[in-house]
Amino acid sequence: MRHTPRFLMTDPDDVRRLVRAHPWATFVSPASTGLVASHYPVLVEDGDDAGITLVSHFGRPDETLHELGRHEILVIVQGPHDYVSPSWYAPGDLVPTWNHVTAHLYGTPEILSDDENYAVLARLTDHLEHGRPGARRLDEDEEGTRRIAKGTVGLRLRVTRFDARAKLSQNKQPDVAQNVIAHLERTNPALAQEMRRVHGS
Repeated sequence: MRHTPRFLMTDPDDVRRLVRAHPWATFVSPASTGLVASHYPVLVEDGDDAGITLVSHFGRPDETLHELGRHEILVIVQGPHDYVSPSWYAPGDLVPTWNHVTAHLYGTPEILSDDENYAVLARLTDHLEHGRPGARRLDEDEEGTRRIAKGTVGLRLRVTRFDARAKLSQNKQPDVAQNVIAHLERTNPALAQEMRRVHGS
């Protein structure tokens, strides 16, 4: 990502918050056959106060295509984002942009045992089902869901470095940023909320 100091997100807690709120991730591997990309949900593993640890799973045979565990991979987490029209700026400011919150996380994954993988799948299901009417759990049919889980491979990724951006109109005057927020409130409230966090409004 372009290195613009005012947009840098350097606090691991901010990255953890982003992943928890937006768990759909893109995994990119430099496999021996060329670049490979896949998309899976991720969870932040609690208890890693010093860094960031993710857990996830791949559907077979993606773990083979990615040569999972043999090299560093890139995990991309995309938060809220949207086009920002120059019509929301002061007259004469004509250049549009795209506001976004994005994190690139790097590390070499370790493969989980079948039991660890099942525990991660159960936690992921609980996390995503939380608060839904009629929420379901894997242990309602553990024998059946364990059988299905054998079609997946679990992984743990201890993030060794990350590169994250919160590009949220920090380069604009406060009144302009507030106008952008007001417009996004109607079309993209999640992005407007991220902007309010940064602009203290």
